Amino acid sequence: MAEIVIVSDMAAAGELAADAILALVAQKPDAVLGLATGSTPLAVYRALAAKGADLSRVRGFALDEYVGLPPGHPESYRAVITRDVVEPLGLDPALVRVPGDRGPLETAGADYERAIIEAGGIDLQILGIGTDGHIGFNEPGSSFASLTRVKTLTAQTREDNARFFDSPADVPVHCITQGLGTIQRARHLVLLAFGEGKAAAIAAAVEGPITASSPGSAIQLHAHVSVLVDEAAASRLANVDYYRHAWANRLPWETL
Repeated sequence: MAEIVIVSDMAAAGELAADAILALVAQKPDAVLGLATGSTPLAVYRALAAKGADLSRVRGFALDEYVGLPPGHPESYRAVITRDVVEPLGLDPALVRVPGDRGPLETAGADYERAIIEAGGIDLQILGIGTDGHIGFNEPGSSFASLTRVKTLTAQTREDNARFFDSPADVPVHCITQGLGTIQRARHLVLLAFGEGKAAAIAAAVEGPITASSPGSAIQLHAHVSVLVDEAAASRLANVDYYRHAWANRLPWETL
């Protein structure tokens, strides 16, 4: 069962996730992080930057990337990761990979999978969730065994992401994403969601049936999952009282 932590706001969630990452890095300075983009994980990166820890040996693998954007486009996830993660946190750019950043697109998925394995696997994967339940860019219908591959984005995902572009037509149709099977191999999943717009997706992921129609429900099959949500995102959870009770009564040594 995932650990559900209901927090007051994004900043509180960022603090909890940052503390989990710093505890990991204290034990393993060259820890491997799975890096999500978008507005949701920004609270984590800001909290880490404020703590001023040495993360120079940390290795990173981005969850996904658009296909078809010109080099240097400010909304490419390579640019976003550089702007929001690498530079503020003092990561070594050479140690941070983005899907499809090396070699031809046709073999990019297999190449990325091999790079993750050669790095020893992802220790902690940061995740957001889409309004349609996608994690990474694994849209509804994605196989739970899927690995890094090229996918076609749904109209809803493109509409949700249009705010980052000059017009909806500029949002790419294709992406390359870690698969649900890839994500499942990470040793710790930290999923964050904020706002009423994510409430249905969170309820389906945490308490709904395990189904490819709700890709986020794959987290129910993972041994170590922390779900950090604000009150609005938690508003459709049936067992919310228990989640509050369990977090309030955690043992002194229990952390995310």
